[in-house]
Amino acid sequence: MKIRKAVFPVAGLGTRVLPATKAMPKEMLTIVDKPLIQYVYDEAREAGIEHFIFVTGRNKNVIEDHFDKMFELDATLAARGKKAEQEILAQNQPEAGAVSFTRQQAPLGLGHAVWCARDIVGNEPFAVVLPDELVLNTPGCLKQMIETASSLGDKSNLIAVEAVPDHLTHQYGICGVGKRTGKMFEVDGMVEKPAKGTAPSNLSITGRYILQPEIFKILETQERGAGGEIQLTDAMIGLARSQKFYGVEFEGERHDCGSKPGFLRANIAYGLKRPELRDGLIAEMKKYLGQ
Repeated sequence: MKIRKAVFPVAGLGTRVLPATKAMPKEMLTIVDKPLIQYVYDEAREAGIEHFIFVTGRNKNVIEDHFDKMFELDATLAARGKKAEQEILAQNQPEAGAVSFTRQQAPLGLGHAVWCARDIVGNEPFAVVLPDELVLNTPGCLKQMIETASSLGDKSNLIAVEAVPDHLTHQYGICGVGKRTGKMFEVDGMVEKPAKGTAPSNLSITGRYILQPEIFKILETQERGAGGEIQLTDAMIGLARSQKFYGVEFEGERHDCGSKPGFLRANIAYGLKRPELRDGLIAEMKKYLGQ
């Protein structure tokens, strides 16, 4: 079945980048000149996603406004003859009815946030995209995953994975590696933040998933796990008892924009990819490195 819908959990508090996120949602922090949420929306749209589902929380209304039409701005740009800026806004505008918003009333974890989207997703496979994780590559990470999913059975689940240093595996969800075919392999077990020295591999579960709708029934009764939250990884472990999971080692450079070093690194990386900014940015960086 075609993967038409993507869930974006955007209810988090963004505590790792305080005080920037005290009054502004983490997902609206800008990388170069676009907010994080726009990058992951564009990635999903490139992958063929037709319906974009945002699981929000309090003080996140600006995300909804970002994807709405702003008549005053359009009128001002038109009056000033700024056609290029108008075209940029038009390209970022979702089609009517293509975006849905639902609330996660309490910070109960990623698994709970995904569960909040159950009625909008319905009985079909769907993607989950974490907005604070960007993957710099063309094609995008989600498109790579969906192309891989097209070669598998209807009841297969996929997770994007990335190698991390062995001494840091206790900070991530880690999967075991079974039969491998190129960049894809059968997942042989998953564990959320394993104790040091006990991880089954060094392949961490990153912020892109393709899941079957049966995950919702498991999340409905899922007990709290690491951090006192309802963990999506725990629910996937339960689903793996009846359905296959595959790991996909994606091509591209992952940036954890939910941390301050990752956010700064992403701005540099994405800035260097922009031809009109690259030379000037390199020149400024050389100044500071020289100092």
